[in-house]
Amino acid sequence: MNWSTSAIVLYSIFLGSILIYVPFLAVGYARFQLGYDRSSPRGMFEQLPPYAQRATWAHQNAFETFMVYAGAALMAYVTGVDSRLAAGAAIVFVGARLFYPLFYIFDLPWGRTLMFATGQLCTYTLFILSFLQIQ
Repeated sequence: MNWSTSAIVLYSIFLGSILIYVPFLAVGYARFQLGYDRSSPRGMFEQLPPYAQRATWAHQNAFETFMVYAGAALMAYVTGVDSRLAAGAAIVFVGARLFYPLFYIFDLPWGRTLMFATGQLCTYTLFILSFLQIQ
């Protein structure tokens, strides 16, 4: 398949929005094991096992990271960035955000840090390419 850079960037936004909820699967599993408290779901945090607490933090980080990435990806789309570097950055961002929560949940801080840094590098690559495009 020969996809355009624009299509890859837009799909990366879509996939990135879905990946926000990947860590929440572990949280949901832990809550189910404890007995879900519908009246105080956030109050259960202290009762969650460590892996589920880390999954909660990964879930929160996914929201924070996605907002910045979506802005960068939309800038690349709107300014008409069309390069392999932009397409690669979009693809690598999705991969990094797929592995980030796994490293976080399994308490592998070096992997988590590497995936976070990789995602940030991809985000700022798209910002820079967008700025270069409009000059």
